[in-house]
Amino acid sequence: MSRNALKLVTIGGGSSYTPELIEGYIKRQAQLPIKEIWLVDVEAGLEKLNIVGAMAKRMVKTAGLDWEVHLTLDRRTALKDADFVSTQFRVGLLPARIKDERIPNYYGMIGQETNGAGGIFKAFRTVPVILDIVKDMQELCPDAWLINFTNPSGMITEAIKTYGHWDKVIGLCNVPVMAMSSEPELIHKTLDELTYKFAGLDHFHWHRVWDNTGQEVTMQIVDKLFGDEDAGLPTNIFDVPFFKDQLENMRMIPCGYHRYYYRQEEMLAHGLAEYRDNATRAQQVTKIETELFELYKDPNLDYKPKQLAERGGAHYSDAACEAMASIYQDKKTHMVVSTLNQGAVPDLPSDHVFEVSAQIGAAGAVPMAFGHFQPAERGWLQLMKNMELVIVEAAATGNYGLALQAFTMNPLIPAGATAKRVLDEMLVAHRNYLPQFTDKITELLAAGVTVQDKVAAELTELVPV
Repeated sequence: MSRNALKLVTIGGGSSYTPELIEGYIKRQAQLPIKEIWLVDVEAGLEKLNIVGAMAKRMVKTAGLDWEVHLTLDRRTALKDADFVSTQFRVGLLPARIKDERIPNYYGMIGQETNGAGGIFKAFRTVPVILDIVKDMQELCPDAWLINFTNPSGMITEAIKTYGHWDKVIGLCNVPVMAMSSEPELIHKTLDELTYKFAGLDHFHWHRVWDNTGQEVTMQIVDKLFGDEDAGLPTNIFDVPFFKDQLENMRMIPCGYHRYYYRQEEMLAHGLAEYRDNATRAQQVTKIETELFELYKDPNLDYKPKQLAERGGAHYSDAACEAMASIYQDKKTHMVVSTLNQGAVPDLPSDHVFEVSAQIGAAGAVPMAFGHFQPAERGWLQLMKNMELVIVEAAATGNYGLALQAFTMNPLIPAGATAKRVLDEMLVAHRNYLPQFTDKITELLAAGVTVQDKVAAELTELVPV
């Protein structure tokens, strides 16, 4: 690592999150001696890259910094001799997310970005791309750290570790950050007065909390969460309350995404109502993105606008910057990350990735011991992790039978003929981004499989095979 002239690369640099990333770098200018920032995207994202890149340059200039900000579609040039690489890309852009939501919804299933059928297909599209990125890194910047936010973050980090054989990687999620930002004030504390311990999987974790006298205050926070206070939910999750009796039994706080499993009936009803109104979350985000990029075009805008918080990924970019600063300065900061278990949760295999409180420093992530889960949570966790392993293997190998196994295991997908129909339609809908499944997709097209949801079908036809 070049100690006094860091080269930072962001793949997916045309993302609407990039201004927050630049803001995070500027806040840490004393901790990160940055020389170059490279924002990388693909041809389809060039317009957004140019818009957000121009804004990034304005932000750096306004801060009085001499950093070089480069915009490119040439990933390999960007990666050459990089010190830190962050990933925040979406294969297929937002039209792919719309299909991930609407096709399951058409068949009466939950359609969601990282859960259910949509989450599986986001992994299927993303794993081959991230493995290509890792292959480039092995050649061009073998000493770089990879900070991944590309969703589903835990599964992508698993793929990087297991199939990319890249050890210097940390997976991030903004959900724990939001919990630690909103919960302390519920019990009239600051974050510095509390100790948090998280464990589980990305978008499927639980946490406990202690105060500075050593007293556990988890249930005090739970009580407040059932009051009128803000629960600190991500913008994209419908706020149906958990059952308090269930939380009192587990004596932990589940993450917001557990609603898709603990309150599946209500979350499905809400999602299908949005579907019928042509207002799935991806369709809402498309509108928000359009408005954000209109703001970003303003030549006088040189700061992160407050509207970015509506996008749903608030705080991620700042967490990415903190991870880099913690590694570079060996700060040993407490963060919640996806990393190898290494025995921190004995209920999971030690050589696979899970999400946990960890100390971040020059050695990367050192997970904190969490201990055993009770039977209910242990059962959920082991099912979900094994499902993730099946998904990642299917994504890496193109094994259709494994893909069907993943659909059968997923608690949000009723197993049977309809599940197979959804799998087949989604393979056809995303055919341009699934090279590993080419033979099966050719077979399905020959058999006449088509996308039934009108909106998803129209989006599929926009991109020729």
